[in-house]
Amino acid sequence: MQHCYIIAEIGINHNGDVSIAKRLATMALDCGCDFVKIQKREIDWCYSEEQLAQPCESPWGTTIRDKVVGRELSWEQIEEFDRYCMNIGIPWFASCFDLKSQRDLHERYPNRTFNKIASCMADKDEFLTLLADQQMPVIISPGLIDNARLKTITDLFTEHKCMYVVNHCVSLYPCPPERLNILAVDSLLEQYSNDLCCMGVGYSGHEVGLLPTVIAASRGAMFVERHITLDRTMYGSDQAASVEKQGLERMVRDIRSLEDIMGAKERKLFGDEKNPVTFWRSE
Repeated sequence: MQHCYIIAEIGINHNGDVSIAKRLATMALDCGCDFVKIQKREIDWCYSEEQLAQPCESPWGTTIRDKVVGRELSWEQIEEFDRYCMNIGIPWFASCFDLKSQRDLHERYPNRTFNKIASCMADKDEFLTLLADQQMPVIISPGLIDNARLKTITDLFTEHKCMYVVNHCVSLYPCPPERLNILAVDSLLEQYSNDLCCMGVGYSGHEVGLLPTVIAASRGAMFVERHITLDRTMYGSDQAASVEKQGLERMVRDIRSLEDIMGAKERKLFGDEKNPVTFWRSE
């Protein structure tokens, strides 16, 4: 079985506090994850003034603007987060939700590992073209689009010779077991494994529990992504579908054990097998 890359999605579970983001990065590293990921938004590019003025109670105030500004990391905080991740030795990347954030991210951190397309950005043609032009490997989460739209996106990246990963993803938070449809990983492998620009198929899970993510890895998901949190009772829309440290440790352990257990397709003898029969006499 191939190595499965495990992405710990911090997202906005830091609630605008870079010290929490750093603790989550340390947690991901200690648990054996390969990457951490955050999100970035330019607020006035993502929301209209009417939306921002709407009432909303949150730890930061009484309007939508208070909430979305309060939970966002500034570029100065991201610079601090970047230094911290480099010091402890875990790479990070981000999913952006507007053109300005994506351009700024690429200018500030041109050597990051991946771009990520969040499900809600998969219908934004100008955004997708920008990613293709940046020539950074892209992870696609298609939780809000159909297969025809997904094929349009992958064709775009293939035409630009931009490497990509296709994640299976269901955009429910949390997602009930009967909606997970993990066998879609098989279908994506069948559809995209022959595209030279496809680096592999992945799984972005929003379920409560760990087993579905491990099963996705067993079906051939080369990348798996789960939201992580210090405490699932913290404020935030993603916390309930996130994994705390103990669960993350078990998930990583089980996926790494799976890599050993699955082995290769070929059956062969290694020479150290033992025959328990010590005596047998023919009639």
